[in-house]
Amino acid sequence: MSRFAFCGAASLFLIPSAPAAAQTLHDAVGAPENLKLSASMRVRYEVLDGQVRPGFAESEDLVSIRTTLFAEYDSGPIRIGGELYDSRAYGVDPGSVIGTSEVNALEPVQAYLAADFVNPFGRGSSATLQAGRFTLNLGSRRLVSADDYRNTTSGYTGLRADLRTRDGTSATLIYVLPQTRLPDTRAGILANRVELDREDFDTRLWGGLVTKPRAWGKAAVELGYFGFLERDAPGRPTRNRRLHNVDARVIREPAPGRFDFEAEGIYQFGSIRASIAPTAPELDVSAWFVHADIGYSFAGGWKPRLSIEYDHASGDGPGAGYGRFDTLFGMRRPDFGPSGIYAAIGRTNIRTIGVRLEARPTARTEGFLGYRPMWLASRTDSFSTTGVRDPSGASGNFAGHQLEGRLRHWLVPERLRAEANGLWLAKRGVLRNAPNAPRTGDTLYLSLALTATY
Repeated sequence: MSRFAFCGAASLFLIPSAPAAAQTLHDAVGAPENLKLSASMRVRYEVLDGQVRPGFAESEDLVSIRTTLFAEYDSGPIRIGGELYDSRAYGVDPGSVIGTSEVNALEPVQAYLAADFVNPFGRGSSATLQAGRFTLNLGSRRLVSADDYRNTTSGYTGLRADLRTRDGTSATLIYVLPQTRLPDTRAGILANRVELDREDFDTRLWGGLVTKPRAWGKAAVELGYFGFLERDAPGRPTRNRRLHNVDARVIREPAPGRFDFEAEGIYQFGSIRASIAPTAPELDVSAWFVHADIGYSFAGGWKPRLSIEYDHASGDGPGAGYGRFDTLFGMRRPDFGPSGIYAAIGRTNIRTIGVRLEARPTARTEGFLGYRPMWLASRTDSFSTTGVRDPSGASGNFAGHQLEGRLRHWLVPERLRAEANGLWLAKRGVLRNAPNAPRTGDTLYLSLALTATY
């Protein structure tokens, strides 16, 4: 109850401050038109019972607070921007899963210089070059993203180029060093210690994608490639991943009274070390991921959309190679459920079909319900991101059923939003019978949050 009280007190602090005169931070301080200013604060309470991941407490709850401050000065062709993230967690239970996904205090995730060019390739074209620290959300965000549900986000340091032609064809190219969130020690995380994130050439990400609208009827087609390299650094052993990812995607966006669809396939190859030991052998990687969904949006007051989804991400099997798909910096929330202290289902060693119903009863309220049964792609590998594994394969390839829902409501339009996420994981097969499966019963997860935007 004390943590609920803490969350409630923090929420009450947000409620009177957000709607005051419905002013943005920019207007409140009287900033000039060419200076963008915005801020946000999210207070969230999470509770989980029936932990599915081995090695952690059976149940826990957590209060997290994420505060951001963004500023960008536009002098014409040149923009200078920055964003500060302050992500903290309180009321941590013994045996908690808490880590760098929850805590990253006072971090300048963005600090960049950008240049915008008009008509560089003829009339109607544009180009933007960006250098420094920034966030990335590319394509479907299944490989490269800035996670929003998670209490911390992913930042990147390097170069980015965005190009667009007159017919709407666009391309994005990147060469970046992913930021390693710090502190990464248990003591530092529990203390919400302030420590600047690190980037270096021992971890690199490069590549890009091209998107052409209406390339196939009314559907857009997207082709991409991303390379990733990591290697050992002093005090930081790694598995020396050297991965190449070839991505193809076709999507028709939802609209009232029509069908929509999306299909994406990613093939991943390269090499990985069998363990973090310097003498461990190198394994050849051959892994893949497929997503497909089809939906229909009904015309009507609630704007309901019903969709069927399929996801298949390869796992590691017997043999000399390595087959477990690595989603790199991709988001899990849109496809598989909440991260936070749940974070059990991700884009690796999983085969699942799901059904989802989305609705928007009013302009201020929207939500969805989703159900999916889940199987292992490889029965001898650990299931998805749970860490639960039966090396013999005797526990079978079925993992269980997941039922989840989300409800969002703007208490004050564009200023204060309430959000609730709930999930039930009915464990079956591997999640009950594998040698290291926690004997904790089904998993229940709930989060309640208030987000104020200024």
